[in-house]
Amino acid sequence: MVTEQSNKINFPFVFILKIIAVVISLTIFIMIPEIKDKELLAQMVKGLNTFLVPSIILSVLRFLVISLYNARHANRSVRGNFVLGINRLTAIINAVLFVIAVMVAFGINPVEFVTSLTIVAMAIAVLFRDYITNMLSGLFIMFSEQLSVGDRIKVGEHKGRIVDVTFANIILQNEEDDIVMVPNNMVFTNSMVNLSAHRSNLFTVKFELPLYVATDVKTLEKEIQGVLLNHPNLDDETPPALHVVEIGKDFVRYKIELYAVSASNKLHRQIENEILREILIFEHSRTKSS
Repeated sequence: MVTEQSNKINFPFVFILKIIAVVISLTIFIMIPEIKDKELLAQMVKGLNTFLVPSIILSVLRFLVISLYNARHANRSVRGNFVLGINRLTAIINAVLFVIAVMVAFGINPVEFVTSLTIVAMAIAVLFRDYITNMLSGLFIMFSEQLSVGDRIKVGEHKGRIVDVTFANIILQNEEDDIVMVPNNMVFTNSMVNLSAHRSNLFTVKFELPLYVATDVKTLEKEIQGVLLNHPNLDDETPPALHVVEIGKDFVRYKIELYAVSASNKLHRQIENEILREILIFEHSRTKSS
């Protein structure tokens, strides 16, 4: 789900400063016509306006697009990172405009400059191929509805909640609160599971016990049911059953399926921790008595 914070449009201080700068530069040209005779200063002002005017237009378009998007989805939750994508794309275009403005300020024709550096540009594209593909993958992720900031995902061996999406990485916060940076390409080159895309009240708790402890299944089931029976966060009147998933050489794997009162992952983990604590107590008591 796109958070309210990501859709919020902050007070446009930078936009106002750009307008003030354009007004000042135009006023100088009108009030002091002699400035046109000073080639270097005139070129600098021209380069400044080359950046500011298109940037102001771009900011207005960005504001209109985000406003229309927010108005269209005001009454329902949306997935994806459309606003984030628009902001990142605007940043790229502004960076390109700034480079062009610097060229104009120093009297360099941007078209001729790019044409003369075609071979160098191709070499740069080869050298930075991975970053370019990562950037394109990041744009696809931002403008798609597959992933959203706040989703819990699993990509390869990495699992966690999406904190941010940049042009290079998806930034995850795992269950140990570590920040993991996953390259955007991994979403398209590895199997990816979005654990938040289809949220359900049903969740599963899996665990395993040593074989010498796991033989007392009925007692273990009663211990777990004692914790879960009449649990305020569970929506299941019948006692949950304990299922054997796998029997190994010296272990037994179990699972138990539960229905919570909500689809909150935090609530699911809280109930799972309660069950696992009870299992640890059970295992300790059986180990101590044996």
